[in-house]
Amino acid sequence: MDSKFLIEPHDDWIRGDYSFCPKCGGRLGRRAIKESEPERLVCQSCRFVFFLDPKVAVGTIPVLDGKLVLLKRGIEPAYGKWVFPGGFVDRGEKVEEAAIRETREESHLDVRLTGLLNIYSYSDHPVIIIVYTAEVCGGLLAAGDETIDAGTFAPPAIPWADLAFPSTAQALRDYLARA
Repeated sequence: MDSKFLIEPHDDWIRGDYSFCPKCGGRLGRRAIKESEPERLVCQSCRFVFFLDPKVAVGTIPVLDGKLVLLKRGIEPAYGKWVFPGGFVDRGEKVEEAAIRETREESHLDVRLTGLLNIYSYSDHPVIIIVYTAEVCGGLLAAGDETIDAGTFAPPAIPWADLAFPSTAQALRDYLARA
């Protein structure tokens, strides 16, 4: 399968192939609730509707000394490929705070968000990716626990052929188009 997203899609995860109700433990089955909507997972015992909501991820494109910060992934999917700092938003966490936290965790940089770059979503993948522009305001660039390298790149030196995901390339192109 093409590793084109922030995380590797698995068919059962995309479809939501869950068997049991999280509320009562009864069997889940698929059925249409409304004619205009897709089939939903519905508990056959308590009638709980298990909505398969998307997962939200955030990223930043930080600038350090006039160059873009990129990280080489130390985890799958796309191990060894370059990406900007990012990760999942925790329940109850503001997306802006998650972007700052993920950047610090993955690059050891403190950033100030300077704007919303864009939001990326794909019809065949349940992750919505929110990307911010950012300026570095502290820390020293270093690989975090999920990265194996960290570097800065002038636009002509961006490793386009070694980027982790299409969303990485799309966001970098969007960023460069605004510069």
